Amino acid sequence: MQSVYSEIKRIVENSEYGTLFFPDDFAALGSSDAIRAALVRLCRSGVIMRAAQGIYYHPKTDTKWGSGIIPPTIEEIAEGIAKRDKVRIVPTGAYILNQLGLSTQIPANAVFVTDGSGRRVNLGKGKGILFKHTSEMRIFAFRSRMMSLVVMALREIGEHNVTQEHLSVIKRHLSTVPREDFQTDIQLAPIWVRKTLSKL
Repeated sequence: MQSVYSEIKRIVENSEYGTLFFPDDFAALGSSDAIRAALVRLCRSGVIMRAAQGIYYHPKTDTKWGSGIIPPTIEEIAEGIAKRDKVRIVPTGAYILNQLGLSTQIPANAVFVTDGSGRRVNLGKGKGILFKHTSEMRIFAFRSRMMSLVVMALREIGEHNVTQEHLSVIKRHLSTVPREDFQTDIQLAPIWVRKTLSKL
């Protein structure tokens, strides 16, 4: 038990601040009970913190503003889960609108479509991450992440609800997309989205 604890502690302390950890990361070090006990002990001593059930992180402190511990973002947690499960994810819904500055609404659940299994991860205080399975593989084929986000955002807004204000924000985001990526990725978008983006 002590050796499992010491080895996990060494791995965590040698990692970058903010790094996420899952119990499965330490499967080679001992039994699941020994790993669980070590993680609980490390939490109590402040070496790691718990982001959600079965998800831990090496705490990062805000040295610039002195605001204390900086927890991982929802996006970082979702990406960490996707990496662990070897699946792909793309944000969608009200969450992506908020992330791109197209809406001020902050949803309780951040929604991601995935080619993996659908499920919800509880982050506490009514917040969570919802993974929704999709068989629409073109969603994961974009070369540019920003193009992927813009297309998902427009699909969420809907063809007849897009305003000039939306388009102004989207145009700013598209300015960061290389022309070659734009020309390739726009072919993956619904026809009405292609027409909308081509006018910008």
